Amino acid sequence: MAVYTEVSDEDLIAFVAEYDIGEVLSCKGIAEGIENTNYLLATGAGTFILTLYEKRVDPSDLPFFLGLMEHLALQGVPCPVPVKGRDGQTLRRLAGRPAAIVTFLDGMWPRKATADHCAALGAALARMHVAGQDFQLRRANGLALGAWRGLLEKCLAHADEVRPGLAAALTAELDHLEACWPRDLPAGVIHADLFPDNVFFHHGQVSGLIDFYFACWDIFAYDVAICLNAWCFEPGNSFNVTKARRLLSNYRRVRAFSDAEIEALPLLARGGALRFLLTRLYDWVHTPKDALVTRKNPIEYWDKLRFHQGVKSAGEYGLT
Repeated sequence: MAVYTEVSDEDLIAFVAEYDIGEVLSCKGIAEGIENTNYLLATGAGTFILTLYEKRVDPSDLPFFLGLMEHLALQGVPCPVPVKGRDGQTLRRLAGRPAAIVTFLDGMWPRKATADHCAALGAALARMHVAGQDFQLRRANGLALGAWRGLLEKCLAHADEVRPGLAAALTAELDHLEACWPRDLPAGVIHADLFPDNVFFHHGQVSGLIDFYFACWDIFAYDVAICLNAWCFEPGNSFNVTKARRLLSNYRRVRAFSDAEIEALPLLARGGALRFLLTRLYDWVHTPKDALVTRKNPIEYWDKLRFHQGVKSAGEYGLT
């Protein structure tokens, strides 16, 4: 469920009139996604996505997100392009929320990711990292290592209800990551949430990277590690090294890994698993069971974390 804010016909027509995109023909809520309200908007000029930014998004971050998409698109990265109104602005308000219109991208996200999907993803991710290097705005990662202790503390009292012994295990893991986290790896703009439902494919090629609302400045290889977690495990959480090898090898054809990045990859993969485990655990503990948002089971990422804890080198991911 991703329609949290309803928009009246009158407000919608007045909003679209601020753009040079023709009359409203239809506007339908999009059920996918959990952060914002999204509508599929058809006008006389074509199809667009209308997004109303909900309370979990800091309005002060929106110029970064919208500016980044515009910058990446100009560099040839397939992503939505914010539409400017007649006044030249991309951000305005609708139904009491910050709102923007972006272009519609053809394609579908893969319900079952294959090794070919992972290969195409790796190259697209590297192109995004390269293209973002001269983007002038900066945004810190609000869910970086420094935020994980606070998340954990808000969940500790209930963690063992999810899995016996989980509280102590997560505390020990976070202690280890805080002591060993790399500080000087190559960094720049990362997506930070590039799960399969945020990547569109068309005829086997990546046709769109979407949902940049966690994008920030952080370690490139950490973004790669998030993708290893999101794309390279099978149902039941067995690791597929073929998918990982294809993802990593196609990434490095566009942007080379440093020796330090290769050495740090297992630790970064542990960090990526813990980050999503903690946010899922927080939502699992604090979201009412009758809420419209479907809670995601944090134990999926506990299993992934346990796998990465046993990895001795990046060679076990297929990277040499």
